[in-house]
Amino acid sequence: MHKILSKEKLAPKIYRFTVEAPPIASSRKPGQFVVLREFEEGERLPFTIVDSDPEAGTIDLIIQAAGYSTQRLCALDAGDTILDILGPLGKQTDIENYGTVACVGGGVGTAVIYPIVKAMKEAGNYVITLNGARSEDFVILEEELEEVSDELIVTTDDGSYGIEGFGSTVLQKMLEEGREIDFVVAIGPVLMMRAVAEVTRPFDVGTIASLNALMVDGTGMCGGCRVTVGDEVKFACVDGPEFDAHLVDFEEQVAKLGYYHEEEDECRMHKLPHELEQEKA
Repeated sequence: MHKILSKEKLAPKIYRFTVEAPPIASSRKPGQFVVLREFEEGERLPFTIVDSDPEAGTIDLIIQAAGYSTQRLCALDAGDTILDILGPLGKQTDIENYGTVACVGGGVGTAVIYPIVKAMKEAGNYVITLNGARSEDFVILEEELEEVSDELIVTTDDGSYGIEGFGSTVLQKMLEEGREIDFVVAIGPVLMMRAVAEVTRPFDVGTIASLNALMVDGTGMCGGCRVTVGDEVKFACVDGPEFDAHLVDFEEQVAKLGYYHEEEDECRMHKLPHELEQEKA
């Protein structure tokens, strides 16, 4: 059992949890993730480790209430427990001094970007962070990212805060204006990562994307996270989750997004634990 020590609401349906997990806290690296299961019959869910405190033995996870299982998780509070957490899993991000690094985060992908931005800065890079969200209400980790970035640019789809538009558009403008960028990290919705890859491709700027969607067991045994990278089939959970974005078959990834819609629709018919408690009351 892993006890939840704190819960903080960052944006509508997006929460930051600090959870007890001493072995993971002491060994995790940027880019790695955990797979957790709330209860015995629960779904196995992958989440990137946003931060950790080895001395306190805690890890931080940012979770968005999207499907049935994540809604259950986000209904938990400090003092509640999670049955099991497996990790750290996946390969760590290749952190080195590239020169100038642009990190593009979209939506909850911004949570995944944070430990990478921090590590890239510590490695001596000049770090430009593009923090994208659909609107002002959904901008997360702005203060934290500002502390570890040389430049922080916030974009919103509707222009309600920061620059109107997408991080990929801002990045394209930078490159077209001759801004020297040596390496790019893109993490967020599949369509966003694909857009960033197409922006950097003609400029021959090395770019990685994190493909952590559709993982199940996290150990490469189920095959649910197969991805095509160049001419090879990889498993996102053990070979990644980060891959060369210029080699990823993003069309395949887009098709996978609709794999489990029927199962999700069926789950939504079941009431969440807190809803059942309210009915009893």
